Amino acid sequence: MSLLETLSGQPVWFAIIISLAVSIVVAIAGIIPSAFVTAANIVYFGFSWGLALSIIGEALGAVISFILYRKGLKKLSGNSGPSRTVRILDRLKQTIGIEAFVLVILLRLFPFAPSGLVTLAASYSRMGTWAFAISSTIGKIPALLIEAYSVHTVLGWETHYQLAAAIFAVVAGICYYYWTTKIKKRGK
Repeated sequence: MSLLETLSGQPVWFAIIISLAVSIVVAIAGIIPSAFVTAANIVYFGFSWGLALSIIGEALGAVISFILYRKGLKKLSGNSGPSRTVRILDRLKQTIGIEAFVLVILLRLFPFAPSGLVTLAASYSRMGTWAFAISSTIGKIPALLIEAYSVHTVLGWETHYQLAAAIFAVVAGICYYYWTTKIKKRGK
C-alpha cells in the first residue's frame, strides 16, 4: 500500500481529499468496486472515521455521476437507446416522485444491483438531483456498513488467510466472467 505509506506523512486533509477524489472516480466509472477505497479508508483513518469518509465519498460520487450521466444521456437521447434493460431498472426510468425515491433506496440496499446501473437508470428517469442524492445515500449506508465490517474483519486476519481470500475472489471473478460470456454466446 505505497499510496497509504506516502499519505502517512501528509496532513489529514490531504488524505481526505485523495479519498474523496478516488471515490468520485470509482463512482463515475461505474464498474470498479468501492471496497478497495473503503479498505484504504479503514486502514488509514480507523473504522469509524473511515466508514464516515466512505459514506461521504460514495454519496458525492453518486451525485456527480448522476449529473454527468444525465448530461450525457441528454446528448445521446436522439442517437440510440439501450438495447436491453433489467425490468426493475426500466421501471425506475418511468418513475417520478416518492416511487422513484423509494426504488433508489431499495436498489441501493440490494447487494447485487450494480451501483453504476442504478445511477444510470436514475439519471435517465425524471427524478430530481436532490431526491436522488438523499435516497441514494440512505440506501448506501447499510450496504457500506456491511462492506466496512467485512473489510475490517478481513484486515484482522493473518496474512496467509487474506492471500487465500484474495486468490479465491480472483478465481471466482474469472469463473463468473467466463460463465457469463459462455451464456451470452449461447444466446446469440
